[in-house]
Amino acid sequence: MIIGAGPAGLTAACLLSAAGRPVIVLESDPLLVGGISRTVEYHGFRFDIGGHRFFSKSREVEEMWTDLLGADMLVRPRKSRILYGGKFYAYPLKAAEALRNLGLVESARCVASYLYARLFPVPDPRSFEDWVVNKFGRRLFGIFFRTYTEKVWGMSCQEISADWAAQRIKGLSLSTAIWHALFPAREPADRSKQIKTLTATFRYPRKGPGMMWEAAARRTQEQGGEVRMGCHVTGLEQLPGAGGWRVRYSDATGAEATVDGCHVISSAALHNLVPAIRPSLPAAAVAAAARLRYRDFLTVALVVRPTLTFDDNWIYIHEPGVKVGRVQNFRSWSPELVPDPELACYGLEYFCNEGDGLWSSSDAELIALATREMVQLGLSRQDDVLDGHVVRQPKAYPVYDDAYATHVDTIRLALAEHCPGLHLVGRNGMHKYNNQDHAMMTAMLTARNILEGTLRYDVWAVNQDAEYHEAGDRGAESAASGLRQVPRRISS
Repeated sequence: MIIGAGPAGLTAACLLSAAGRPVIVLESDPLLVGGISRTVEYHGFRFDIGGHRFFSKSREVEEMWTDLLGADMLVRPRKSRILYGGKFYAYPLKAAEALRNLGLVESARCVASYLYARLFPVPDPRSFEDWVVNKFGRRLFGIFFRTYTEKVWGMSCQEISADWAAQRIKGLSLSTAIWHALFPAREPADRSKQIKTLTATFRYPRKGPGMMWEAAARRTQEQGGEVRMGCHVTGLEQLPGAGGWRVRYSDATGAEATVDGCHVISSAALHNLVPAIRPSLPAAAVAAAARLRYRDFLTVALVVRPTLTFDDNWIYIHEPGVKVGRVQNFRSWSPELVPDPELACYGLEYFCNEGDGLWSSSDAELIALATREMVQLGLSRQDDVLDGHVVRQPKAYPVYDDAYATHVDTIRLALAEHCPGLHLVGRNGMHKYNNQDHAMMTAMLTARNILEGTLRYDVWAVNQDAEYHEAGDRGAESAASGLRQVPRRISS
């Protein structure tokens, strides 16, 4: 039994059903598979919930994508920029452009700040701010990291733990970015050697990421598995005797139902999963799950007559005077997402908390806000906006606060002791802020463990490049916690 038909759940379903195991996937959405990687359609326009590049250092993941979609996978150029102070900056940074936009005086201050940070780093960098300041200098942190990050996470950069920075900006430094800008090189044939942040191309399904997971759901069903839509899981009960699990859920009609099996693979948020388990887990684990935090997200898709044009896949909005955090240009992801060649579809991304002012605004209010901000940013004219559509995504991002690792460890220990046959996979299932290829690899290893009848593969040892290392291998994550550790200065 698999809870959730996102990348992790459907990867496990494909592999287990291919091996002849009976599989039932329970998905709460009544229509769409893919989770946060689904594709929403509105009047023929298709749009992505956040933008999902298909790029992985894992050959196994890449091969599964190719197997599922083949020629329907496009190779797309990557272009993204930062909008700050009314000016665009390429990302990764281009030295000459940054110098021209910032001006000689500000550029000199940035370089001096960078050199100072290298000479006098913040010791024991526990926060995102400390880590980025050490890496880029305080002045560049203020220009290119603070505003956007605080929009995304809704908290001070001093509150966000440093391991998120180490994970998301891994392998990138100011000197690397400038060298790449001055001396661009072809991407290596071995994609495992490529820094994800610098990759110049990526693959993308021609009708959006949901096309991939629709194919995975079909494959599962062709192999004898079931995908049940509109099913909300309400409880997990351990069966007495030989063991196994009973999953309780309400189906698409609202009727209560159950299904029994030997294993449960869950990509559901730990905040929701833990209190649903019976017998109840120890009080410390239940309390830890309740303290896990999430950041929610909404997309306002605007159909626009593009008299002002740009060809970025997405633009990071570092302007403090607007609420939007990022703007997607869906035609640049795939031309087939926009049915009319005379029109464009832009996705404005707002980061919020469920129930706050943004989340609770009406669709009409959000479309009006997005229209005003596109005009304010100089990306569109008022009369060019023709239509809009809003999609709300709860629990889009697990929050990496100072206590999250302790909470997750508490839950993991309780599950290991009390819940044999319950397997955690994916972003919310493991409370790890990861990409879809990483989520897929956790599901691949879980499927292997089930098929082999062992716990040989530690899914928590999958790193953020969707690479798996056996215990003791170079690059393996801590076997003790399975989570990236807070970076610490090496003592002399």
